[in-house]
Amino acid sequence: MHTAEFVKPDGRKLTLYGLEPLEVTSGIPSPSPEAVDARPVMRWHPLRGEWVMYAAHRLGRTFLPPPEYNPLAPTSDPEHPTELPRGNYDIAVFDNRFPSLTLSAPEPDPGPALTRAGVGACEVVVFSQNAQGRLSDLTDDQMALLISVWADRTTRLARTGKIHSVLCFENRGVEVGVTLHHPHGQIYAYDHIPPVQAEMLRNAGRYAREEGRPWLADFVQAEREAGTQVIHDLGEALSVVPPFARYTYETWVLPSRPVSLLSELTDSERLAFARVLKDTLLRLDALFSVRMPYLLTVHQAPLDGQHPEFPLHIEIYPYLRAPGRMKYLAGTEQGAGEFANDKFPELAARELRQVQV
Repeated sequence: MHTAEFVKPDGRKLTLYGLEPLEVTSGIPSPSPEAVDARPVMRWHPLRGEWVMYAAHRLGRTFLPPPEYNPLAPTSDPEHPTELPRGNYDIAVFDNRFPSLTLSAPEPDPGPALTRAGVGACEVVVFSQNAQGRLSDLTDDQMALLISVWADRTTRLARTGKIHSVLCFENRGVEVGVTLHHPHGQIYAYDHIPPVQAEMLRNAGRYAREEGRPWLADFVQAEREAGTQVIHDLGEALSVVPPFARYTYETWVLPSRPVSLLSELTDSERLAFARVLKDTLLRLDALFSVRMPYLLTVHQAPLDGQHPEFPLHIEIYPYLRAPGRMKYLAGTEQGAGEFANDKFPELAARELRQVQV
């Protein structure tokens, strides 16, 4: 993996990654020479036991611009700079211009609830220079590079000493609120352990103590023995529709060997993981012959210590439950936190296995 680091005119950091030596053929741009005055705040929700982020400066962020004003494309006109330079590189990562969290967030004035500074980090990960492409259009090696980039960002953010959890994710499709079509994802880094990861850690830890082995090991073995929910299995990694799927075609990508962080994967495991992830995304697009809107989340262990019991995995939540039919969160999901699924996971897995990719 080749890397190069730069500082934008507004002070934000940019890191380029490539499979081959990098070449930058223009200046390092920024849509504005001045940084956005980000003052994110967090308030405590006492009944849910979780923090809520407030970032008023994000109201002015870019929203579905025409193709000629795509901020994630390499700059073609110096009079209208984008976020990225011209050159030869595969993946770019830069500090979000409109962050929900920052490492230098100032202490806010007291609020009507328990209030504190929104400390953390928000980064944008541009998967490709091709504005019309998809994450699944990356080659196997480029997909493996992306996994290495996610691992590298996690390691770098941990070194700040302020970050306890990192979430890499991709939102795709206007149906899920995407404001830029260029293939990209984001990274949110928190100075605490968010509720979802905290609950995963508690349950995985309890299983490891009671059973004497990691949950992921038993889950992979059980899924392989049953065979009904496995979609694609490459030995060192596999994809499944979990038997407890909340979304109709929810798919997980898992390493066969229990690990807790992306950085713990071997080179061959990383490549298998990448190939299974690509296969999964291609199947979801081919299922209804449309670009499936989805949320993709990478679940890694918290960074506040050693958590070998935490199961590294990727969860993908497709938002179509049938051709032209969206999955909306209804009262039971939003109000009670309990999902209602229209189809048994084994049937959804069979449909995905039958897709030709």
